[in-house]
Amino acid sequence: MIRDIDIALLRAFVTVVETGGVTSASRMLARTQAAVSQQIKRLEDLFGEPLFSREHKRLTLSPAGERLLGPAQRLIAMNDETWAHMTTPDFEGDVRLGVPHDIVANLIPSVLQKFNKARPKVRVVLICKGSKLLLDELAAKRIDLTLTTEIACGTFGETLMRDRLVWVGGKGMQTWRERPLPLSLGSKHCKFRPEVIRALQGAGCDWRVVSDADSMEATYSTLKAGLAVSAMLRTSVPEYLETLAGTVNLPPLPDYMVNLYVPPTGLSDVAAELARHIRQDFAQRFGPDRLDVPGKLNKPLTREAA
Repeated sequence: MIRDIDIALLRAFVTVVETGGVTSASRMLARTQAAVSQQIKRLEDLFGEPLFSREHKRLTLSPAGERLLGPAQRLIAMNDETWAHMTTPDFEGDVRLGVPHDIVANLIPSVLQKFNKARPKVRVVLICKGSKLLLDELAAKRIDLTLTTEIACGTFGETLMRDRLVWVGGKGMQTWRERPLPLSLGSKHCKFRPEVIRALQGAGCDWRVVSDADSMEATYSTLKAGLAVSAMLRTSVPEYLETLAGTVNLPPLPDYMVNLYVPPTGLSDVAAELARHIRQDFAQRFGPDRLDVPGKLNKPLTREAA
């Protein structure tokens, strides 16, 4: 017998997973903890299996919960897309989106493709600069919203994902062995630059700058030619370069956040719609683990039980 699944129940389940617990999910959904717990219980009764394992006040996904998570996220996304399609005005005009050079190639095409399909009359104008400059542009109202790559998240920002900063070099190259270490760094506005230098100084590793152009093409070229190494977010490494790990004698680098900033006031409807697409795209592509440190998965979701 075919049964219908209540989207509200699925949304409660996914929100508990993505936020880390019933308490945080209840705040996100503007419901009481008891109401959210009851929704989870109704969903478990519907499928006849527990969706979470509860032990010593810690909550983890059960095998059934792991099976449900992906389909549930897709159903919610389809529900929200359908609702927006039927109720959102037919936007027109331009929206100016700021994106750092280092993430525009791999994180933005998917967003633009989906947004263009949903809102073909809107033109997205990409402004590519360093994160600090983009925040200045947003403050001056020269752009409508912006993504950044930062160690932390500032006021009016929200974190979309965390990613590891990694050492990168040309495939098969041994450039990382050279001393002083040849580096291809971004300009003085690059958020990665001070952390890379701090890590090398802390490890007592001598280094020299080969290129410090504010251009990813220049960085890619020096790395591919074996002239230097650089640091990039793990998800931004092109397939023709390789991440330097394992026995490579280079100091560890910190995690970075990909953040979304919108102005506290005066956000246009079309910019808000683009922001919604960006959040949805990150959630669909990277799932709940996008807010976990890469490599530290399968940890308990929360200290509380539903």
